[in-house]
Amino acid sequence: MYGAGEVRVEDRPDPKIVQVTDAVVRTLAACVCGSDLWPYASMPATETGRPMGHEFLGVVEETGADVIGLKTGDLVVAPFTYSDNTCDYCAKGLHISCRNGGRYGFDGVDGGQGEAVRVPHADGTLVKLPVAADSALLPSLLALSDVMTTGHHGAVSVGVTHGDAVLVVGDGAVGLCAVIAAKRLGAERIVLAGRHQARTGLGRAFGATDVVAERGKEGTARIRELTGGVDKVIEAVGTRQALDTALGAVLDGGSISRLGAPQYEQGPIGAAEFMRNITLTGGASPARAYIEQLLPDVLDGTITPGRVFDRTFTLDQAPDAYRAMANRQVLKALIRP
Repeated sequence: MYGAGEVRVEDRPDPKIVQVTDAVVRTLAACVCGSDLWPYASMPATETGRPMGHEFLGVVEETGADVIGLKTGDLVVAPFTYSDNTCDYCAKGLHISCRNGGRYGFDGVDGGQGEAVRVPHADGTLVKLPVAADSALLPSLLALSDVMTTGHHGAVSVGVTHGDAVLVVGDGAVGLCAVIAAKRLGAERIVLAGRHQARTGLGRAFGATDVVAERGKEGTARIRELTGGVDKVIEAVGTRQALDTALGAVLDGGSISRLGAPQYEQGPIGAAEFMRNITLTGGASPARAYIEQLLPDVLDGTITPGRVFDRTFTLDQAPDAYRAMANRQVLKALIRP
């Protein structure tokens, strides 16, 4: 990405083993994330460009001398950040804060939207998949890289359990996966706040019991009318309006999990919110901590998060994929190199 609205497909040097803990993965499937659309809308122009993509799965082609858990030919999925899986943060399940971890596309590490990726700390990062490279499950397995594990993080953070009523704000891929996660954890009522019928229809298929299309104060009033207010809210957009909706709908003493990358610097945290004893939780998902928890349910078809991919593009069509998602013509673009 060279700036707002400018995505190019270019030849880059083939990834090579740099550290003894690296692996090179040949990509079979990648995708465009909703968070990729923020720089697509606002990134300042640059002459060097930024490698894009942080969600991918593929086949191990080469491993460093110290990699012991993987071998050439293994099919693996990569969480959206890399981590050593051994530091104190990883031991607490907070791989997103790994002391030796990092992000794809930065510090000389490849982006996931390419033919191959050098993965640092391969043993700690990559999860081996017990399926063939041509499995029909690949889209749902790819979703474990980010959107499904992020939706799950939201549901876990607010403590969704059997019989709960939950509000999910946002009908993007993360919001829809949060519906899956809330349903999986036993929520009895799931209200999805979204206004795109194709997306909310998929949300109903995933387990949403109610859909609220209104926005702003009207939307908050409608949610309150339906539910009387909810104790648990998953905010999966990242805008101030979405946060205001969450705050307006949550009951005193309730919890809000923020999953959408915040596009605001200030929010309501004053006396009114203080007096309501509202808990704000969530944040960037430690995806690596959740993949193995969710993997069995993907393998047996209990959950099918791959349904959020509604159009497939080739790698050469990546600029079209960004454009289609930014124009709301596509929910989530699957990229096949």
